[in-house]
Amino acid sequence: MEPSARSSKVRATIILTFSVTLYNLHRHIGIVKCVKINFNIFSNDKFHLSIKKSTNIQMKKSIIVLLLFFVAFGQAQDKKWTLKECVQYALENNISIKQSELDVELSEVERLTAKGNFIPSLNAGVGVSENTGLSFNPITNNAQTTTFLSASGNINVGYTLFDGLRNFRQLQRADISRLASQYRLDKMKDDISLFVANGYLTVILNKANLEVLKSQNEVTKEQIKRTQELVDAGSLPRGDLLEIKATDASEQQQIINAENNVQISLISLAQLLLIKDYETFDIEDEGYNIVDGGVAGKDVSEIIAAAKENRSEIKIAEQNVELAEIDLKIAKGVNWPTLSAFFGYNTRYANTTSFIQQVDPNNPTVTQQIGTVEATGQTVVGTFPNTFPVEVAADPLVDQLYQNDGIGYGLQLNIPILNGFNTKGNIQRSRVSLERSKFQLEQAELDLESTVYQAYVDAKGALKSYEAAQLALESQELAYNYAKERYDVGLTNAFDFSQSKLRYDNSRIDLNRAKYDYIFKLKVLELYFGIPAIELKF
Repeated sequence: MEPSARSSKVRATIILTFSVTLYNLHRHIGIVKCVKINFNIFSNDKFHLSIKKSTNIQMKKSIIVLLLFFVAFGQAQDKKWTLKECVQYALENNISIKQSELDVELSEVERLTAKGNFIPSLNAGVGVSENTGLSFNPITNNAQTTTFLSASGNINVGYTLFDGLRNFRQLQRADISRLASQYRLDKMKDDISLFVANGYLTVILNKANLEVLKSQNEVTKEQIKRTQELVDAGSLPRGDLLEIKATDASEQQQIINAENNVQISLISLAQLLLIKDYETFDIEDEGYNIVDGGVAGKDVSEIIAAAKENRSEIKIAEQNVELAEIDLKIAKGVNWPTLSAFFGYNTRYANTTSFIQQVDPNNPTVTQQIGTVEATGQTVVGTFPNTFPVEVAADPLVDQLYQNDGIGYGLQLNIPILNGFNTKGNIQRSRVSLERSKFQLEQAELDLESTVYQAYVDAKGALKSYEAAQLALESQELAYNYAKERYDVGLTNAFDFSQSKLRYDNSRIDLNRAKYDYIFKLKVLELYFGIPAIELKF
C-alpha cells in the first residue's frame, strides 16, 4: 500500500466519543465501578478529556493508555518519509526498474524455449470434409448427385538426434542472457538508489540552509529591537537602524528563495518516486552524520580491483563476450549435418456407399458363349454367376478407422551443401560481433577505472573541502561574536556588523553544502567498492 503524506493539521473537525466502562473488583470491598470518558479531537490535534467519575489508580492507567493510543493515531496522520523508505519505494515502483524486471522475465521465457528444443515434437491433425458431385449409378444406369462425408486423422512424432550442438548452444545462450538481464537490473537498482539518495540529501541540504537563514534572521530581528532602543537613546545614529532593517529585508528574501528551493527539491524527489501528492509530500528531518565504513582510507587501486569484481557494468560486458562466443559456435553448427527421427500414424473414414455384384438366388448361373474353335467352328460356352449390382452402405466408423490406418517411421539426414554463402556470412558477422564485444569489455574496464579514480579524487576533495569549511566556520563564528560584542557596545557600525554576520551565515551554508556533498560522494565510492545501494549507511 502506498504511504501517503498527511498535512500537519486535520482539515475537518473530527469528534470521537468513546464510552468506556471499566469494571474494577476491588480487592477488599468488591465494589463495581464504572467511568464514562468523552474524547473530542479537533483540527489542532488537541484532545479534550471529560471524566464524569473518577476511579482508582488502575482505571487511571487505562485512561492513560487510551490517551496514548489517540495521540499515536493523530501522529500517524503526519507521514514523513525516511531515506530508507524512499529508496525501498523507488525500487518497488520505478518504471525503469519494472522494465528491467520484464527483461529478466523475457530471458526466462527464452530459457524455457531453449529447453523445449530437447523435447520431441508431437503433432496431431484432424480433417473433415463434405463432397457433393455427379456420379454414375450402376443400378439405374443414370447420373445422380451424391454427397458424402470424409474424415482423416494423423499423429506425428519427431526428434532431433543431432544438429551440430545448436540446441545445446541455444540453452547456454539463454542462461547467459538471463544472467546479463539480472546484472542490468542490479545496475538499474543501484542507479535509482543513488538518484533517490542524491535527491533526498538535496532536500536535507536545502532545509538545513533554510534553518540557518531563519535562525540568523531571528538574531537580526533582536538586533533591530536593540538598535531601535539605542537610537532612541541617542547612542547610535539612525543610519545603523536602517542598515540592519535592510539586512532583515535581504534575509527575508533569502528565506523565501530557500523555501522555494526546499519545495522544488521535494517535488523533484516526489517525481523520482512517482508520487503525485506534491503538496503534502515531505521527508523526515533526520540529521545525517558522516558514516565511513573504512572505504575512504583504502588505496584507490584496491577500490578499482573491487569495482572490477563486483560492478554490474563489467559483468554485463563479460556476459556480452560470452554471448558473442556462443553465437559464433551456433553459426558454425549450421555446417554440420542434421539427423532426426520421425514416427507417424494416420487413418481415415468415409460414409460413401458402394456397389457390389450379388448372385441371383433364383437363377444363380448363366451360360454364355466365350469363343469358337477355329478348326471345327464349334462354339465354346462357359457358365458364369448370374449377378446384379446392389448398393451397400459404408462400414461403421470404428471399423473404418481400424481398417484404413497406417504407420510410418524412419530417419532423416540433412546435409548442408550450398546455401548462397549465408552460413559463411553469418559466421563472419558473429566473429565481428565477438571482436566488438571484447573491445567493449576493455573499454568498460577503462571507463570504470577512470570513473572510480574520479570518484576517489572527488571524495578526497570533498573531505578536504568539508574540513576547510569547518575551520572557516570556527573562524567566522569567532569573528561574528567579536563583531557582535563590539556592535552591542557601539564600537562598530551596523554595516560592518552586517558584513560579519553575512560571512558567518555563508560559512554555515558552505559547511552544510560541503557536508552533504562529502556524504554523497563517499556513498558513491562505497558503491563502487561493492556495498549494495540498499545497504549503504547514512
